[in-house]
This record gives sequence, C-alpha cells and structure tokens, in this order.
Amino acid sequence: MANTSARMLRLLSLLQSHRYWPGVELAERLEVSERTLRRDIERLRELGYPVDASRGVAGGYQLQSGTAMPPLLLDDDEAVAIAVGLRTGAGGTVEGIEETSLRALAKVVQVMPPRLRRRVDAVSAYTVAPAAPGPRVGATTLTVIAQACRDDERLTFTYATPSGEPATRLVEPHRLVSLKRRWYLAAWDLDRADWRVFRLDRLTGPATVGARFRRRELPAADAAAFVQDRFDVRPTRYDIVVHLHAPPGDVEQVVAVTGGRAEPVDEHSCRLHMSVDAFDWPIMILAAVGAEFDVVQPAEFRDHIHAMGELFLRAGGSRQAAPQRRR
Repeated sequence: MANTSARMLRLLSLLQSHRYWPGVELAERLEVSERTLRRDIERLRELGYPVDASRGVAGGYQLQSGTAMPPLLLDDDEAVAIAVGLRTGAGGTVEGIEETSLRALAKVVQVMPPRLRRRVDAVSAYTVAPAAPGPRVGATTLTVIAQACRDDERLTFTYATPSGEPATRLVEPHRLVSLKRRWYLAAWDLDRADWRVFRLDRLTGPATVGARFRRRELPAADAAAFVQDRFDVRPTRYDIVVHLHAPPGDVEQVVAVTGGRAEPVDEHSCRLHMSVDAFDWPIMILAAVGAEFDVVQPAEFRDHIHAMGELFLRAGGSRQAAPQRRR
C-alpha cells in the first residue's frame, strides 16, 4: 500500500477492530515491513492514539484508552449502527443516557454524508418500537459487560435469583442479548460448570477480575437463539389464561415482543396465554391492550387483580369496593 495516508487509516481501523495484533500479522495485513509498521505506529502516537507495544518474538500492538478521546474511524455500516443505537438510547431504553445520546447523535448525523443519513432515516421510519417498556439497565452495567465479552475477560457480579436471594457469580461472558424488552447475558458459569442466562436488571456490581479465558462453543446457533431456547424450556410458576374482548391482531401487536400468545376465539376476541413467575408484568400487558377481559386461570391472578383494583380506587379517592367481574 504505497499511499501513506491510506495505510495509516487502514492501520487505525485494524487496531480499533481487534484488542491485540501480533506485529508480524499486522505487517502482513498492511503489506509492509515491520520497520515501516513501527514508523506508522509512532505517527499514530503523535496524533494522540495511545498504542502500546510489546517486544519479543510474540510482540505486538494494542490500542489502549488514553486521557483524551481521539477521532474514531468507522465504516459505513458501523456509522449507521451507531446512529440507530443512539436514537434508541435517546428514547430511554438504557437508563441515564437519554440526553447524552441526543448530543452524540447530533454530532454523528452532522458529519454523515447524505447517503448514510438516508439509511438511518429509513431504519427509524420503518422500525416500530414496542409500546410497553421493560426494566431499564444502567449504561455503566451494559458497558462493563460488553467490554468483558469483547475482551474475553472473566466477570463477577451479584445476582438476585427469582426468590430474591443475592449470590455472587463468576462467569465467562459470551454475548449480551436484548429480548422481549429485557437485556440478558449468555455466559459460562464457572461455579456450576454450565451455560447460564442472566437478566441484567437483576445483576449489580459487574467487574472484571483480570483473568482472560479461551472462548467455549455455545450450544446453539447464536446467543439470541440460546436465550430464546432457555425461555422455551424454563419452567414458570403461573400459566395465565385471559379472555380478551379485543381483535386478535390488536392483541398480538402488543404481546409480540413482550411475551404471550394470542389465540383467536373470533374476529372480536381472543384468549391470551402467558407463562410468568409473577403477576406484575401481565397486568402491565393487559393495561397496554386496554380492553375488557375475563381471567380464566389461575384464581390467584384474579385475586391479585381485585386487590390492585381496590388499591387504585382508593388512590383515586373512591372508597367503593371494586365491582365483581364475570368469571
């Protein structure tokens, strides 16, 4: 690659895409000598990019974090992905980054060529966000776990089980997955010697322990399929069935990404099936549907709805008990 500027951009792109590059391999990718590679590394350092070098036969280069934020080099797909992700963040999917996402989005879109802006607008225009938000996860938690997945570093955290009991876990993180309005971590649990799925809203204090690991083969086509499979086989505490006086298509639009299955009865009503461990989430789904309904099963869910109805009536200033519904 004769053009020095083009070669420098290519070098920067490679360093940003991989945690560590052996010197020999990096020189081969750039089609230059190792001496030329060393000179290019020095030029990057002069521009403010903190590149660490290790000596010896297995020596190589690694781009580290510095004291200032140098310019990033992005290809077209990466730029579009960042812009779409920032728009999602501005919508409140990740807690605490709404304003920051808007500021960053303005900067990214400002320098985008028109062809990339059109791609971003198309993705936003033809993507429908679910109406019912799930639990929010802190940006720091997402960042720490994502970096541990990228760098193959073992991770420890405190995890609250469905019963509420906290426990310390040590894992080899594989991938973060967003599913049904929640974030999940697919990881190899070292204490249990098995693959596990962790909900991020039940996870606190994630931190790397400074130990690297060799990636294991996930027992699924990909991380999203692995998490979904765990949902399909995981036993749940309650199987809820509700008769909804609403068109099946309208109900399916609400429950498609939140969990649940709408079984048509006729064109104006359906039966909604939900498998859950607690009643709070089904109540939110029914509120999002906003239609008359009758609880078929279980009786505990019917009693819970009556108790919640009386609570809201009292909050609204009415002392009258909630009316009995058809069963």
